[in-house]
Amino acid sequence: MNTPPVLIVGAGPTGLMLALRLARHGVDCRIIDKNSGPGQASRAMAVHARTLEFYQQLGFADELVNLGIKINAMHIHEGGEELVKLALGEIGEGLSPYPFVLSLPQDEHERFLISKLAAAGVHVEWNAALDLWTQDDSEVQAIVLKDGERQYCTFDYICGCDGARSKVREIADFDFSGGTYDHLYYVADAQVAGNNTDLHAHLGANSFALMLPVRTSGMQRLIGILPDRPDGAPAPVFDDVREQVQALLGIQVEHVNWFSTYKVHHRVAGQFRARRCFILGDAAHLHSPVGGQGMNTGLGDAVNLAWKLAQKLHGQSNDALLDTYESERIVFARKLVATTDRAFQAIVAQGIAGQFLRRWLVPHALPFLSGFGRARRLLFQTVSQIQISYEDSALSAGHAEYLRGGDRLPWFSDGTQDNFIALRSMDWQLHIYGEPAPELLDEARVLKLPVHCYTFNVAAKLAGLGRDAAYLVRPDGHIALALHLQESGALRALALRLGLHFGPAEPGKTAPRPVQEKFRDMLQRRIE
Repeated sequence: MNTPPVLIVGAGPTGLMLALRLARHGVDCRIIDKNSGPGQASRAMAVHARTLEFYQQLGFADELVNLGIKINAMHIHEGGEELVKLALGEIGEGLSPYPFVLSLPQDEHERFLISKLAAAGVHVEWNAALDLWTQDDSEVQAIVLKDGERQYCTFDYICGCDGARSKVREIADFDFSGGTYDHLYYVADAQVAGNNTDLHAHLGANSFALMLPVRTSGMQRLIGILPDRPDGAPAPVFDDVREQVQALLGIQVEHVNWFSTYKVHHRVAGQFRARRCFILGDAAHLHSPVGGQGMNTGLGDAVNLAWKLAQKLHGQSNDALLDTYESERIVFARKLVATTDRAFQAIVAQGIAGQFLRRWLVPHALPFLSGFGRARRLLFQTVSQIQISYEDSALSAGHAEYLRGGDRLPWFSDGTQDNFIALRSMDWQLHIYGEPAPELLDEARVLKLPVHCYTFNVAAKLAGLGRDAAYLVRPDGHIALALHLQESGALRALALRLGLHFGPAEPGKTAPRPVQEKFRDMLQRRIE
């Protein structure tokens, strides 16, 4: 029996994205999930611009957009009264090809990704659970339980995309410190009277509630805090919150399709990598639902890791490149958990501070600030995740105009030029905005680095790009080097430091691995 070089444990959005990106980079993988099939509930709904940009690289962003609903406005309520309405619509116009927030239920999202993965020749193995894994300096050894039998397999790498109760993380013995919010939350998919395509939020002391459209059929997602219940009370049902949520949001619920309760956690793993093991998504970080960041962050983890694994497996980098996965993503996860935690605590806070936020700051300051283009841009940049930067990464250096190494390459389109088209190749590339320097072109040619030259104009300047500046762009669309004066030598120095090869991968670098019989006895002893 032969096995691919990468084992992905968990076929939620994060695992599916990792498998898709690896397939595009020419890396085979095995993706398993202990469940019998994809999820049946909507769960995560918000799909942000940065995620859609990643899907654009794969060639199917517009298909996904057509499946969902664009959120046009946000209505903020308290005590059954609408305090303010904020227009969203194309709030990020000029910043991204996808300047909006898309609502799409996670189950539909997953089925879409599964179909794309199957088209790439990779099929999820359902009812297949990770039983045990271990590693040494040369490989990962794992036991997979499938159809009542133990399969003994070896891999180059194991990637835990298996959620909050991650078996991969548990066996790796990574710390997962943090906390759990006191309140019990409910979530429901319900048919509501009328036609709503907006986001509605109720802000109140310990009575937070949200409603947003999740299906084109008119189904709405309802989220809120479950009222306190006496000890020994039966399991909650929707009727326990029906009267409250209808009053808070001013709605009439006609039918409930699904209802559940859950606790909200805020945790970040102490590490995201141990040699040949990586964890991603909910296995690595959990936070409040403020801003709909959770699923999008997991998808970003997958994009960040996929191209680095591919380069290493193709023999196009050294191990230092893999180190940058943890250093880049763990910093963002920690900041995100801290930010969403503070925002969430403020929203539901009791006392004068909470009342000030809900009764004055939100209804007065938000509409005022939203009238300023700069404030609207900042809001979109933050929520959409296009502002994520890896400026402290070992991969990042230099600055040109307003951009630094580590920043996302700004989207630039003037009707005749669109710099994101080049990103669809998902390879390293050099972008030059203005006149190219011959010495830099010669260096790129020697390194087999594709070069894309663009005319510098007003649109490029507005995007934040520098005149006659050059940017070395990573396969995930982030800038590695920003060269203000098109300095030669920097490209070669980075390549030497990380063992990078920018040209096409050599064939046969990621051939399937044979199972090593000698590990069966060792793994069996660990089980016993």
